Amino acid sequence: MAKANTAVIQTEGLTKVYGEDRIAVHALRGVDWVVEPGEFTAVVGPSGSGKTTLLNVVSGLDTPTSGNVWLKGNPLSGMTGRALSDFRRDHIGFVFQAYNLIPVLTAAENVEYILLLQGVPAEERQQRVHELLTQVGLEGMTDRRPPDLSGGQQQRVAIARAMVAKPSLILADEPTANLDSETGSQLLNMMQALNQETGMTFVFSTHDRMVMDYARRLVRLHDGQITGDERK
Repeated sequence: MAKANTAVIQTEGLTKVYGEDRIAVHALRGVDWVVEPGEFTAVVGPSGSGKTTLLNVVSGLDTPTSGNVWLKGNPLSGMTGRALSDFRRDHIGFVFQAYNLIPVLTAAENVEYILLLQGVPAEERQQRVHELLTQVGLEGMTDRRPPDLSGGQQQRVAIARAMVAKPSLILADEPTANLDSETGSQLLNMMQALNQETGMTFVFSTHDRMVMDYARRLVRLHDGQITGDERK
């Protein structure tokens, strides 16, 4: 049954335990959390606090031990296999610390790939890919493959890939971790502008102070529990 509200993300009593008995690790402990459309939010906390686990569980990349997750009112627990994969493809864009680009494909082909999976017609695919790569500052580099791009340029491709399907939600896991401060700042400015222009919801996991400064909401995690929630 769909959750009757406008939230992009809603969790109730979310727990995640790895292992059993004496070696059990409680990565999430009863997390209740709501993210509304258009937020630019950072989930912050020390290493091991549960940030990445939370993003993985709310996106359906991992399953909770107990509790519930709704994305746009849809319960993830009711989805399996292909249905979950298709829902994630159509509603969530991912930006990873390690970029996760396909090295044998060009920048344009990496961005276009998800549109191929969605069956978007060729002319529309090309137009959307060109517009987004221009928007993220990669005009003239569309035929380069990831090994021929800098770290910052690869992350720009990753951001374009995350946004090209026009998802409701962008999840960015430590997106600035492998970048110098100047490049990280440029990308955050760009994502902030895209958030304001498109209304897409951005949620970051980070321990980078610069990302925290850009975020309009800080959700603090410690030992798998939300210990603070501050809106700017």
